[in-house]
Amino acid sequence: MSDSLQRCAWCWTDPLYVAYHDEEWGVPEYDARALWEKLVLDGMQAGLAWITILRKREGIREAFDGFDPVKVAAYGEADIERLLGDARIIRSRAKINSAINGAKIWLEMQEKGEDFSGWLWSFVGGAPIQNEWPDSHGRPVATPESEAMAKALKKRGFTFCGPVIVYAFMQAVGMVNDHGVECFRHRQVRAMADR
Repeated sequence: MSDSLQRCAWCWTDPLYVAYHDEEWGVPEYDARALWEKLVLDGMQAGLAWITILRKREGIREAFDGFDPVKVAAYGEADIERLLGDARIIRSRAKINSAINGAKIWLEMQEKGEDFSGWLWSFVGGAPIQNEWPDSHGRPVATPESEAMAKALKKRGFTFCGPVIVYAFMQAVGMVNDHGVECFRHRQVRAMADR
């Protein structure tokens, strides 16, 4: 990287990873569909490096019809077989089934008048938690909030959503600001919390 910006220590020099750190990670997301997409992607990461998901993300979006919950919830066995044969995605039957099941749950919540976004954000009191980690200090891999959210997601029937995956999700969608205090994005993301 030729710029002189200080980033979180975990941010590699891969341009895709740098762009993700600089433009997406930690930005508060309130759109219910986008939150579901991110939850699915974090679940697909289980056992893999996040850069793998970033490199496949556009292919995954295309293969899953733009993460339209109505379309994904209607997937049948032919769609599962199509997805299992698509090298652009993570070809795990369990992860594909998890996405389909998650779409059905998302739609059930919507039909009952429940706001998926509001429900998820309730686990952090509706506003981002502002952490003050120095980059030399490791962040937790799970918190009481991620444990509570994971438990509630599982109770509703979601899968691939343990406390560690959920905490990574919470970091990514800005429910917690875990940019290191030395990172140039820390203050920027903190300012975004005032919506």
